[in-house]
Amino acid sequence: MKLLRAAAWIAAAGWIGLVAARGRFWDASADRLREPSLDDSAPDVHAVVPARNEADVVAATLGALLDQRYRGRFEVTLVDDRSTDGTGAVARETIARAGAQRRARVVDGRARPAGWTGKTWALATGVAAAREGGAAPAFWWFTDADVEHDESTLARLVATATARDAERALVSQMVELHCRGPWEALLIPAFVFFFRMLYPFAWACAGRQPAAAGGCVLLRDDALRAIGGIERIAGELIDDCALAAAVHAEGGRLWLGLATRSRSLRPYGSLAEIWTMVARTAYTQLRRSPILLAGTVAGMTLLYAVPVAATAAGVRARRADVALPGLLAWGTMAAAYAPTVRLYRLPVALAATLPVAGALYTGMTLDSARRHARGRGGTWKGRDFTPR
Repeated sequence: MKLLRAAAWIAAAGWIGLVAARGRFWDASADRLREPSLDDSAPDVHAVVPARNEADVVAATLGALLDQRYRGRFEVTLVDDRSTDGTGAVARETIARAGAQRRARVVDGRARPAGWTGKTWALATGVAAAREGGAAPAFWWFTDADVEHDESTLARLVATATARDAERALVSQMVELHCRGPWEALLIPAFVFFFRMLYPFAWACAGRQPAAAGGCVLLRDDALRAIGGIERIAGELIDDCALAAAVHAEGGRLWLGLATRSRSLRPYGSLAEIWTMVARTAYTQLRRSPILLAGTVAGMTLLYAVPVAATAAGVRARRADVALPGLLAWGTMAAAYAPTVRLYRLPVALAATLPVAGALYTGMTLDSARRHARGRGGTWKGRDFTPR
């Protein structure tokens, strides 16, 4: 009991310290993109959409891009990344139906060279095709094929990037993820919470810790050229944060926020689907280091399992000195998580289940290490991108 009591007090102190000093990561205020005005400039923008096997959602998401209310020149290139479900045909039909053939097109992806991941190669293919077609935009908008944007999204992204005295080389939003089923309710808000704990958005905006969210990235063309193009991040599994780090390294300022008016249409109907998504990159996030893996597991156990164990053991043994620090840690954790739960329009009581999500994400991280050890850590949509 003495050891458990001490661990519970350490967990409580840890949570209080995180809430107080880690960039207000718990603040789930969303949609802080600047609203455009008629005085704002409207530079040319070219969207590149990497799409692989997205036939069930691409009509809606591409249609939302074509419906953007933006005063400037805006064109779209969708890269059909060797889909097997007719994604390219659906995209072409969507463009034709909208009468947008002069400002949008679909290009077929080519065989992926060694050293590239699928998404980075598709982005590079789209940029190259746009340039070959004569495009010379001031900004590139990289957006995932499963993300549906509000009609004002592009205008607000550009307004944020071009704000006087606060210009940004890269503006990114973490879009609202699909969250309807029971596994999504348990794990998707927790995924957002953990990401923001790992990369506090305020720190990214202040230049302290570069980060981006790959579902929605607006990037200046001169910043892309300064980093040497998409080639700079060719083999990165966590391409969004790698892109942000590259831009930051070249002196570019970043902006990262949460979105509620841009949302992913991709559902995760089972635990296995979420597990695969996380296990694909979790060990890469730890730089494939066994030491960092051990430290992460120890930290997750201390912060998420110990508070529950201390509370339960203290109540069972009628030991207030054990239950109190456990409750303090658990309560602080739940209070920090509650804004993210509310952001996803879920009952706030769900915030108390974060230790369960923490245990599952710890398991996913361990499984990610196992997959990498077997040479299958970067498998996604039928292809393997494990770094060799």
